Amino acid sequence: MDKSIQNNADARDILRSTSVEVHKDEFTVVSISNEDWPRLLQDSSLSPSGKFPYMIFSDQYEVTLVLSQQDFEVIRTAAAGARLARGYRMLTFTVPMDLSVVGFMAEISRILSEGDIPILALSAFSRDHLLIRQNDLAAALKLLSPFVKDLC
Repeated sequence: MDKSIQNNADARDILRSTSVEVHKDEFTVVSISNEDWPRLLQDSSLSPSGKFPYMIFSDQYEVTLVLSQQDFEVIRTAAAGARLARGYRMLTFTVPMDLSVVGFMAEISRILSEGDIPILALSAFSRDHLLIRQNDLAAALKLLSPFVKDLC
């Protein structure tokens, strides 16, 4: 297992030690009402394939899905009343980090805000990810490139 970077590391140093992977697939962000969500759960054929990254987040307001374009096409009809934001690309910061690291996403946000690039930040247990609109991808990578180990 990868050794995670601990909280005493500076966010800029962590950023310099990470690579940024750009997933080849486009992603769609889907907002489903809490009332409609159980209907989608009843049909197991609507589950993400597991071939691509995905996220399901539920709060008291809605259920949010982040799905690859391929997985979204599977649920498109069943999610007819959902709100959608399409055309996103996922960037993954490859360095594993301890949950106590402070300021990493703030530093990335600062860098991208200088280019007026909106982000949707996603965090897994040990790695952080961003969703960037396809139209902003080239500009985002250009802004990040001086601060990271490499772009993949």
